[in-house]
Amino acid sequence: MNRGAAAEALAADFLAGRGLTIVARNYRCRGGEIDLIARERDILVFVEVRLRSGEAFGGAAASITATKRRRLERAAGHYLARIGREPPCRFDAVLLDSLDSRRIEWLKDV
Repeated sequence: MNRGAAAEALAADFLAGRGLTIVARNYRCRGGEIDLIARERDILVFVEVRLRSGEAFGGAAASITATKRRRLERAAGHYLARIGREPPCRFDAVLLDSLDSRRIEWLKDV
């Protein structure tokens, strides 16, 4: 398993351990991708997972650029159109600086 896939698996386990239900992984459409889609009660949560081992370029949070946000929004819109309804939604980020579950930073409603 590569580091990106390992980070996503770690994030999925982390979120599931906090009561979220993972409904999709690596959802892709033309022009966008979402790492994880989860449910927290009645809220649909689109999750971006970022692994950065250093702060040289601003760390994991800084790697979520405006372009990346547009791609996330596009993929979320595509997913919502596919399911045919629009439940309450939010975007979260799970940030890692290593593959260590004790060092996960979970940012809600980013």
